[in-house]
Order: sequence, then C-alpha cells, then structure tokens
Amino acid sequence: MTLTRQSVAGSPVAVVAAWQRAYARRLLVTDLIVIVFAVYASQFIRFGTHREMLRIPGEQGGVFELNYTLVSAILAGGWLLALALFATRDRNIIGAGTSEYRRITDATIRVFALLAIVAFLLQSEVGRGYLLVALPLGLALLLVSRWAWRKWLIHRRAEGAFSHRAILMGERQKSVHVAQQIARDGTSGFSIVGAITERGTVDRELCPGIPVLGDFNNLTRVLEEARADTVIFTGADTIDPRGMRELGWELEAKSTNLIVAPALTDVAGPRIHARPVAGLPLIQVDYPEFEGRKYAAKRAFDLVVSFLALVLLSPVFLVIAVLVRSDSPGPAFYLQERVGLNGKRFHMLKFRSMVVGAEAQLPSLLDRTDGNGVLFKLRADPRVTRVGAVLRKYSLDELPQLVNVLLGDMSLVGPRPPLASEVERYDTWARRRLLVRPGITGLWQTQGRSNLSWEDSVRLDLYYVENWSLTGDIIVLYRTVRSVARAEGAY
Repeated sequence: MTLTRQSVAGSPVAVVAAWQRAYARRLLVTDLIVIVFAVYASQFIRFGTHREMLRIPGEQGGVFELNYTLVSAILAGGWLLALALFATRDRNIIGAGTSEYRRITDATIRVFALLAIVAFLLQSEVGRGYLLVALPLGLALLLVSRWAWRKWLIHRRAEGAFSHRAILMGERQKSVHVAQQIARDGTSGFSIVGAITERGTVDRELCPGIPVLGDFNNLTRVLEEARADTVIFTGADTIDPRGMRELGWELEAKSTNLIVAPALTDVAGPRIHARPVAGLPLIQVDYPEFEGRKYAAKRAFDLVVSFLALVLLSPVFLVIAVLVRSDSPGPAFYLQERVGLNGKRFHMLKFRSMVVGAEAQLPSLLDRTDGNGVLFKLRADPRVTRVGAVLRKYSLDELPQLVNVLLGDMSLVGPRPPLASEVERYDTWARRRLLVRPGITGLWQTQGRSNLSWEDSVRLDLYYVENWSLTGDIIVLYRTVRSVARAEGAY
C-alpha cells in the first residue's frame, strides 16, 4: 500500500496551514517595520542628519569608509535573518508560552554580540550610542509588537477562529484529565471537538460539551466527520508500540497533527527535556530548585522593585493612611501573624480595612463564610469599613507588604501567605507552598482571586513553587495590575 500526504484545499489541515502562514506573514511585516524603525531611529538620535561614516582600517595605513545608512541596512537585514534562523515565527510556539519571547531575545542579543565581534576584528569603532539605542529600542518594540499580535490572536481564538480542531484519543480517565487541563487555559489554541475512547460509548459525553464519537477503530471516520486537524493521544494500554507507529503513519498520510500528552501535570517547559534513547522518546523532568543563584536573582529583584515602589508610592501611603483613620477610630496599619518560608512565622503589614477588634467577632461569622472550605471569606463582611471596602476591592490594603518584601519575610510574587490556623489543616501537598517565600501577589491573584476553590488555589500555588522564573514573575506582576484594575473576584 502506498501512503501519500493529503493536503486538499479546503480540508481542515489546509485551513489551519493557511491561517498559520497568514499570521506568520503579519509577524514578518511587523518585525520588518519595527527593526527598520529601531536602527534608523538610533542612527538619527546618535548622528542626526549628518552623513556619518564608519571607518575601517585597511592595509598600508588606508581607511575604508562605510556610510552608516548602509550599516543600518546591514544590521536590519542580519536582525531579520536571525529572527528567522531562531524560528521566532514557528507555528509551534505562537500564541502561548514564553518560548517566542525568549527566542526573540536570544536572536537579538546574538546579532549585536556578533556585530561587536566583527567590529573588534576589523578594528573599527561602531558608535556606542548608536548600539545602546538600537538594541533596547528594537528589542522592546519587537516584544511589545509580538505581545500585541498574541492578544489579537487570543481574542480571535475566543471567537472560535484560528484554533486547531482536536480529537482526544485514549482511555477515558486520561482523556478527561487532559480535557480539563486544556479547558483551564483559554490560550492553548486547541478546540476539543470530540473524543475517541477504548469502548467508544457514544451516548456518554467525555466532559460537558465534548462528545464521545467512537472507539479506536473509528479514527478515520471520526476525523472526517469532525473535520479535525489534530489528534491528542492521551494514552491507552491496549495500543502497543507497533500500534502507535501505525497510528503515526495513518495520521501522517492525512497530514493530521499528532500530539502525545504524557501523564505529567503542572510541569513547566524549562523543566522538561527530551532524551531520545535507543529510539525511545524519553522525557526527563528536572526537580524544582529552592536555592542557589536563581533565588538570589529573585531576592535581588524583590529588593530593587520593593524599594523603588516604596519611594514612589509614599504619597499614596500618606493619603490612604489619612483616609483610613478619618473613616473609623484606630490605627492606619494592621499587623497580622502569617506563616512564611519553611513555616517561619512573621507579622504581615496591611492597611486596616476593618473595625478595631474585628478578630474577636470572627467566631460569630464562621457559619456565614463564602470561602472555599479552608479560607474564610465573606462578601458582605460587616466588619469592613467604607474605606476598607474600596481598599480591598482594588487590593490597595496589600501595599504595605512591600515593607515585608524589603525585610525578607515575603516576595513580590509567590504563594498566598497563610494563617497559622490554615496551615494546621494543610495536607502534605499543600505544605509544599511553604518551600518559598509567600508573595504580595501570585497566580491566584491573576486567575480568580477570592472566587477560586481551595483545590484551584493549591494547584496554582504549587505550580508556581515548582516552576518559578523571573520572566514569569514579571508577567504575574503585569497581570496583577490588570486584574486589580478590573476589581474581579475581590471582597
């Protein structure tokens, strides 16, 4: 039997390939505009309208001169070439994750490093001001433009466009888990249109909105009827290695994407390494790191940002303190004991948002909680003052915790700082939250705040504990500002 790849115009595979190419072209045009603007703007800022020349020493005392306009054109061309060589527009990284941004940064830095090496070897002096403007300006504009295109793509995907139509294939329990994980991430670019299970009970949904379309023997029919371009294989003991090879061949002939979902949950990409051994695609997972230079960099970042924030926000602190004291009798600040790194207790500083003596009133309110079983929350808490309600809505009562960050009790980003009474109810999993410093904000702050269930709160905190990165911290801080401005899930 001869197998040929099918890519008929109008087929699901062809449709996906078409929008991927169109999106890549948009990125290419934007990259070109940004880079040309960055290099020629830096040339204008450094040299103005003067016809400046780059001088390269030649043989026998001669000098070869190169117009900076030509130098800028060469730099722009090399920069664009580097973005292509580093696959910054690869279809597998667009739309989600940090790989796209990381590749852009790597390509940019290497281009300028290569330019510096070439200039050194030719004994020429490229204008330092020219490079010091072009590098940060171009890199910043590239990242912002890619971020803007990603927001556009996410918006289109929310409308049902620019997504892969995927079929889940595997044992029911494993497929349910994968479906739930994908559903939590609205930016994945996968629209699950159905599932194929070992028994193929078509009268039972895999999950709400995801029908079972058949069993493993119905793959060809299901792909055609569902117009799917991707199969996500979640695992099945009844399919042996030979069966997996044949599955790959069958999907290859149809130009259908095959994605294998390993039984790994909440493990970030940098901790996963592919290790082909004897023809086996083994996956090595690095253990989380809780010390070393990685966390030294985190502490340095916390110190610098918290100090600058305290200086810049000092007028805001003064205004809030006056409003708190004028609204109700008592101090402007409130100290509460919390549990931090490795179970060490500390006093967390907040603006007072409740009446004095609020803790004494807590036992009478426990049966009215709107919390998630472990955390006490009350949407209409009678202890909250008028000013306190506004502070809580926009998380302004948390600002004094910048002092805790400066003192080393907390971090800017991390798990939620728990009460001692909450820690007493932790199981083994939840106690892993105490392996890092608690944060003023975290993933819980950007994905629901008080509306999260206890399980989701623990899941998000543990994901952060085991997959922390400085880039991730910066993204969380940005998302926190956006989430707080919308006042979602706060009470």
